[in-house]
Amino acid sequence: MNPFSGGVAVITGAGSGIGAGLARQAGQLGMTVVLADIDGDAIEVLRGEITASGGSAVAVVCDVRNPVAVSQLADRTYRDVGPVRLLVNNAGIEQFGYLWDTPVANWHRVVDINISGVFYGVRAFLPQMMTSDEHAWVWNLSSVGGVLAAPLQGAYIASKHAVLALTECLRLDVESAGHGHHIHVQAVLPAAVVSNIFESAGGVDPAEGSDAAVADQQRSAMLAVKAGAQDAMTAAARIFEQAAEGRFYLLTEPSVAVAMADRANVLAAQLPPLLKRR
Repeated sequence: MNPFSGGVAVITGAGSGIGAGLARQAGQLGMTVVLADIDGDAIEVLRGEITASGGSAVAVVCDVRNPVAVSQLADRTYRDVGPVRLLVNNAGIEQFGYLWDTPVANWHRVVDINISGVFYGVRAFLPQMMTSDEHAWVWNLSSVGGVLAAPLQGAYIASKHAVLALTECLRLDVESAGHGHHIHVQAVLPAAVVSNIFESAGGVDPAEGSDAAVADQQRSAMLAVKAGAQDAMTAAARIFEQAAEGRFYLLTEPSVAVAMADRANVLAAQLPPLLKRR
């Protein structure tokens, strides 16, 4: 029996991209899905889709930058839906441009959503998840960007490294606290998945003397990557399958494992990062 065949799943950033794919997959497996996103219209459409296909879903508008809002999401879920068996801290955004050109507001937005949003989710949900001896899962969305270095995406890359480290430490915390036998902490590292993350990414302000041309070029390059990106449902199915196998690193495709090996080799050899010419 699939371990995800019932119970409640909470997914942040569920309105589009891999978050929506994970929500659809959870619904197909028989989970009641709490769709959390700042885009109320998007999650309401998805809620209708899941319920129309025989699943169960609830849409809750939530800004993961707000710890009070995330805490209220947890309280509402436990009060109105039920105990959480799967928490997916997925909400995330991109940012393009040289690091020194990145607007301070954009930097804070990346950190607040990509890193703090994960922390707020863990802090709001995990204590309640640990009160039961039932098996439960916490997935934090890092990225292939969490194991590599790239120019013109410094804020995003740094945030995904942070999420990976946070998740690795969280797994040790859970084990140290004596809950490792039933709380399964796993890191999700997707490669490119079809979404609107590149279109909605932050840029730079040419009025401040920033180099907008290179930021725009990087956006165009990533949109070209999107043209060959993996379907969100395919990625979601692979993540659920690997999670059921008990893996810690959940990868959407083999290229992520290659990037992990390359990163390990660079660190072992103590080499500086090298710029890859297109």
